[in-house]
Amino acid sequence: MSLPVLRTLEELAGAIRAARGLHVRYSAGPDADASRTSIDTESGLELPGLSVNPLDPEPWWTRPLDDWLARQLCQYRHLEQKDAERYAWVLRGREAGRGPDCEPLLADVEPVARLADALLDEAEERYRARFDAGRGPADGDEG
Repeated sequence: MSLPVLRTLEELAGAIRAARGLHVRYSAGPDADASRTSIDTESGLELPGLSVNPLDPEPWWTRPLDDWLARQLCQYRHLEQKDAERYAWVLRGREAGRGPDCEPLLADVEPVARLADALLDEAEERYRARFDAGRGPADGDEG
């Protein structure tokens, strides 16, 4: 399946503003995922949908949309494997449950776009520049 390619955070932000309910997934793509669901690797159980990361900002988010997107894209970028042809792509679908990390699981998936490596690099640069990456609640006051 040939998908349009989003090349910048600005293009991705435009897609988010135009249509709510978009998510990102790192995998071999929509064709490879069309007839499968995700597997919980620790238990071996089949999940009721594809594991994804939401791109819509939460209502409490008051920083720029591009900051939210950078953070969301970087949370699972380690799943990208260029040599194994795993890449980031945007999709929408029906939430069928939550995975073991509380991530949404989507069924009835509709592919939307592929994310260019340049967009992911831009997101990573923004994430490193604007966030205290890797810091968690154990590192200070949780508030």
